[in-house]
Amino acid sequence: MMNLMEINARIKQRPPFQMIERVTELVPNEHATGIKCVSVNEPYFMGHFPEAPIMPGVLLIESAAQLCSLVIAPDRVVPGDDKLYVLLKVKEFKFLKPVIPGDRLEITVKAEMISAAAAEFSAVISCDGAVKAKGSMLFTAIDKSAVYG
Repeated sequence: MMNLMEINARIKQRPPFQMIERVTELVPNEHATGIKCVSVNEPYFMGHFPEAPIMPGVLLIESAAQLCSLVIAPDRVVPGDDKLYVLLKVKEFKFLKPVIPGDRLEITVKAEMISAAAAEFSAVISCDGAVKAKGSMLFTAIDKSAVYG
């Protein structure tokens, strides 16, 4: 449904921090499924852990968060608006199996609530049918000036 270039037109993150490489399903304001291919060449593997590389849990959450940002329909994002959706709370995220180089992650997010001020999503991250991580995230809209004054 969306390739890397189409995703780049919608999100601000770029490699090495861009975590969504393809979107296979997207229903604005409802849900999405995306793909992240985990490569041994990703920089965090040099230190996490050199003898047994495991993708950090915080980056799994970031992968799901980036997909969530695509679910929030573009008509909610007004050009010139100085609002940012930022992660406010991570709830009950569980890491069930390690993610290692060579894994092709399928990330599914579902909007549980979206309003002008906040958005809540549930997320499931799996590989080859096995759930690797799952949980929920709450985002809030803030003025960019609140961060960069």
